[in-house]
Amino acid sequence: MEIIRTPDDRFANLPDFDFAPHYNEITDASGTQLRLHHLDEGPTNAAPVLLMHGEPTWSYLYRHMIPLFTAAGHRVIAPDLVGFGRSDKPVAREAYTYAAHVAWMSDWLKHMDLTEITLVCQDWGGLIGLRLWAAMPQRFARIVVANTTLPTGDHPMPPAFKAWRAFSQTVEPFKSGRIVYGGTVSKLTEAEQNAYDAPFPDDRYLAGARQFPLLVPDTPDNPESAANRAAWQVIRGLKTPVLTVFGAEDKIMAGAEKVFQKLPGAQGQDHAVLPGAGHFLQEDVGPELARRTNAFIAATPQA
Repeated sequence: MEIIRTPDDRFANLPDFDFAPHYNEITDASGTQLRLHHLDEGPTNAAPVLLMHGEPTWSYLYRHMIPLFTAAGHRVIAPDLVGFGRSDKPVAREAYTYAAHVAWMSDWLKHMDLTEITLVCQDWGGLIGLRLWAAMPQRFARIVVANTTLPTGDHPMPPAFKAWRAFSQTVEPFKSGRIVYGGTVSKLTEAEQNAYDAPFPDDRYLAGARQFPLLVPDTPDNPESAANRAAWQVIRGLKTPVLTVFGAEDKIMAGAEKVFQKLPGAQGQDHAVLPGAGHFLQEDVGPELARRTNAFIAATPQA
């Protein structure tokens, strides 16, 4: 497996992103070593808030939320998925599968040995993070579901998703910053758009970003549909507290929160659909999402 690594100078002087990088090595099933990057802010002895990004972003997405979590006394861990941010990037698109992403992050989570986790997951951060919760429920104290889902392919995907998937495979050039700009209400500055593009100096670095939209289970016989059904079977039996916070302007995920609100741990929680928030609600209403998460943590103390 050929691996490339974004040069460090690409991450210099990014707006509102003065966080130190941290790295761990994991071993892929092929025996290849992969370096994964994460942010680690706040007191190291505090229970962690695990912030998982999706497509086509990286930990930069959470820059406006991290200070609110640390000010509340929480430790914040924000990884970059393989193929994104400062994490290593396999060059071949076929290296990226849904199962591989879950395996990579499972190995990383075990290596980090995190427990009492509050998971905040959006987009593919949910497709992967919710699988981690189902596989290792003892590590998770509570879940914040934000503009994401865990699809099994048993229901048709919305037209907005089909349009996005087609766009993602044909647009030239593929600019992460412009995609995030298009998925927000408040919009980004040019410098912020450039920060989202920083991990991708040229097309060779974009294999993971290009491949992600094709990996969403959209038919019942998708390779990961059965695995997601099995994860749902586990999740429906868990009493882990669950909070949903969605963006009112997100056309792709509209209504997905209702499925999670049926879970045992979602009963009686202060769920919200926030106005003025698109798919990347961390950009539009990041401080409000952080405040709601902090209140959720305070209201659901670890047993």
